[in-house]
Amino acid sequence: QVQLVESGGGEVQAGESLRLSCAVSGRTVSSRDVAWYRQGLGKEREFVARIDASGTLLYYEDSVKGRFSISKDNSKNTVYLQMNSLKPEDTAIYYCVLHEMIQYVSQSYWGQGTQVTVSS
Repeated sequence: QVQLVESGGGEVQAGESLRLSCAVSGRTVSSRDVAWYRQGLGKEREFVARIDASGTLLYYEDSVKGRFSISKDNSKNTVYLQMNSLKPEDTAIYYCVLHEMIQYVSQSYWGQGTQVTVSS
């Protein structure tokens, strides 16, 4: 069974930092892409960042470039999202998702999310 568990969310002031963790079980992050998405209240879920299986290809949504950093620790099977210089508009539930291809069919597994609230 594949399980993703996010943690590290909380309430901070604008300009502060948080580090989110996504602990994965049932699959190895060393061989699969993992991404972070977020969904603000009343908004659609949006892409935030992605790290490829090798850990060398990183992708970011434009509004978080230079502030957020995605990384992973294969020994802990965990993916991180370091969020610096947080803004009120970063307030959302943050989800991690693991992607894999099985016989040419794309499969995604989502965590339950962790709330991030940034106050001005």
